[in-house]
This record gives sequence, structure tokens and C-alpha cells, in this order.
Amino acid sequence: MPLRLFPSRRHRSTIASLTALVVTLALGACQTSDLALQAPVKSPPVLALAATGGSIPPVFGEVLERAPAAIVIDEATGATIYADDADGLRYPASLSKLMSLYLVFEQLQSGRLKLDDDLLVSPTAAAKPAVKLGLAPGSTIKVRDAIQAMAVKSTNDVASVVAENLAGSEEAFARAMTAKARALGMKHSYFVNPSGLPDPRQISTAHDMAILARALRLRFPAYVRLFSEGSFDYAGHHYVSTNKLLGKVPGVDGMKTGYIRASGFHLVVSASRGGRRVIVVVMGGKTGRARDERAALLVDQYL
Repeated sequence: MPLRLFPSRRHRSTIASLTALVVTLALGACQTSDLALQAPVKSPPVLALAATGGSIPPVFGEVLERAPAAIVIDEATGATIYADDADGLRYPASLSKLMSLYLVFEQLQSGRLKLDDDLLVSPTAAAKPAVKLGLAPGSTIKVRDAIQAMAVKSTNDVASVVAENLAGSEEAFARAMTAKARALGMKHSYFVNPSGLPDPRQISTAHDMAILARALRLRFPAYVRLFSEGSFDYAGHHYVSTNKLLGKVPGVDGMKTGYIRASGFHLVVSASRGGRRVIVVVMGGKTGRARDERAALLVDQYL
């Protein structure tokens, strides 16, 4: 048989196939390595609605812009103590992050997510407008830093990072937010993004936010301490809490502020004195100071 200096057509085909297989396996290994950081947070059961593409019809009704609303509830019983248009539709602004954090806390509590897990920052998340940490596309942030940034400084880029890593997209995460709202009894809330950035479809009420705040406090005592932190440091920068009642009004130990132009100034407050705890929600303040003053007055009045 003559010696072949070059492989036959059949052999060339076999070699090409083997080469393609090796390249595919190598690329697959690289992709697996790249995705390993996100593996613990990909499509967990709590986001089953997002994974299956299910949806909940939005809430319809007149949304009043920059209009006052308030409620005070007893944390132990959930009973309403005071209400001022508490079921009137409003734009929740950054109070939306309370629900985003609720979903994260569920994952942490179940063990499907760890505080030291890394979350990948996409170009979309990095491009979100302020308030933000200024995360670079392709970088990562630890879950422990992400929840602190959202709870204390209300960062929009981090909210997007969390949503994309837990559900694949902001839209999918928002569907899970709305589903959880219904499960908690929040009848008038509908979410389309995790941060509360302006969108006319993103609505809630003072009453619904009080229900959410109570659920957070009762279900996640290990994590709600984040809302009481007055500041935190990250990547060489010092960030101060947006909640100006911390350390100034006796008994106040959380929770969250919110503002967009169409909503006015919002605040959810948890406070305790003499063994009794209330949750106060004030929405539609004309200024941050006016909002804070009304919230402080309601805390004093009902504690």
C-alpha cells in the first residue's frame, strides 16, 4: 500500500469532526467557568413565575401625582391605626426596592443564595441613572454589598444587577415582584422594574407598602438590620443613608425612602417604643423635609 503524505478525504472529515468537538468542549468549559459565579442564583424556585413566562394583569385606576397619602399600622397585629388615602394609587419610586430585597432575602434564607456570591454587572445595569455605585460593566459585586447598597443608599444600578442575576432580566424579575405582592396581599401593586425608576405602569399604595414592610420585618429579622444602618463603605467611597430620621427620632430603626418627580417624597418607617412597634408610610411629600416631619409626627402620635 502506498504511503499517504496527506490524509484521505474520509480521514480529513474525521479529523475535522474531532477538531470541532474539541473546540466545542473547550468553549463549553470556558462558558461554564464564566457562568459559575451566577449558578447559585439562576432561576431559583421563588422566581418560577418569571421562568415560565407567566404574568399578572396590571392594576388600573387613577394615579395621583405628588399627592399625599399615609398609613400607620401595628406591626404585631397588622391592624390599621391611622389612614389617609392609604389605598390611593401612587408611583412607589424607590420603595419598590423593598420588594426587590424581599426576593433576595428569600433566596438567602433558603440557602440558594450566599452573601459571598458574586453578581455579574451587565452594561445595561451599569448604565442606570443615579443614584448608583458606578459599577463597571463586566465587574462583579458581592451579594452582601448589593443588599447593603440597595437598603441604605437605594442604588439603581445594583437593583438592576440583582434582577438580572436572579431572573435573567429586569422584566422577568418584575413579574416575580408582582406575583409576590399578590401572595402577600398587596392588591394594588404592579411592578415593571426592580428599582422604581419612572414608569407609569409601576404603581402601589401606602397600604400595600405597609404590608410589605411588615412582612419584611416579621419574616427576615436577620436581614432587616440593614435598614437601620446610617452609612456604609464600598470601593473606597462612603455612602450615607437616605433615611434622615435614623438617629434623630427616638425609636426609629428603618426602613426606606423613595423619590421620583411624579411621586413626590416617600418614606417607610419602622419604630418602637415601650414594647410597641408601628410601621409608618408617608407618600407624596412636597419636599424631603416635609415628608420627614410628617413621618416623625405620626411616630410620636401613635407611639
